[in-house]
Amino acid sequence: MEVTKLTDIENPLALEQQVCFALAVASRTVISLYRPVLEPMGLTHPQYLVMLALWEFEPVSVKDLSGMLQLEPATLSPLLKRLESTGLITRARSRTDERSLAVSLTEEGRALREEALKVPPTIVERLGMDVGELMDLHARLTKVIAAATRGK
Repeated sequence: MEVTKLTDIENPLALEQQVCFALAVASRTVISLYRPVLEPMGLTHPQYLVMLALWEFEPVSVKDLSGMLQLEPATLSPLLKRLESTGLITRARSRTDERSLAVSLTEEGRALREEALKVPPTIVERLGMDVGELMDLHARLTKVIAAATRGK
């Protein structure tokens, strides 16, 4: 396989050549597919990501949740407040560490998981892509994220 170098690209400043542009457009476009699917559940896409983490790891500290979602606590806090106000989660001081805030699902939050099981197949169908292609894309994006994180 031949390796393409940046110097081999005719115009390295062309918008359509920019990885950041492709990622930004892909992100906005894919997330827009989630909106009508999540709306009946009363969730925004960022709230859905919080719920996914909680369905898998509940209870979890705000600090750990922030790390899992790669969100700053200041960004995460309003999401948690909104989810708490809708009755899907609770936030309470940890019994083992008063400084830590633990996030847990309510019964309503746990029950929402059943409805959420419909989300992944609906998105795959709307994308019209093979699951194998999507898993390959996921692996490649994970590699890009790791490379970008190392580059900070």
